[in-house]
Amino acid sequence: MSFPLVILLCVGLLQETAGAVHMDKLADNKICGDAECSYVVSMATVLDDFIAPDCRFINLRLGQKVYVYSKLIPEEGAGVFWSGSVYSERYVDQMGIVGYFPATMVNETQKFIENTVKVATTNMDFYCD
Repeated sequence: MSFPLVILLCVGLLQETAGAVHMDKLADNKICGDAECSYVVSMATVLDDFIAPDCRFINLRLGQKVYVYSKLIPEEGAGVFWSGSVYSERYVDQMGIVGYFPATMVNETQKFIENTVKVATTNMDFYCD
């Protein structure tokens, strides 16, 4: 095998492994507790199981608590999605993972922040590893 061919092959493999996927945007704007969306807006209880259709979403199980960090402002004809993280003593492996889920799958039980901020979404909001 020639040296240039080996270099080309290695570069191709690096590009393939380092490439991340930018998924379609679910919305252009979101509602958050602050400009960085770092504060928990509310807490919700999961009403039914939800299996994540892709890497932008998180799995939910009936009865779990979810910390809500942002609420996407839906486009016309689009679904309503919120971003959050599961809190559960039973499913510890999912704790700390932030992702989207349908707002209809949860019941908002407690609001922590009343004065919210409208923030534009970015491609990083829908980035998949």
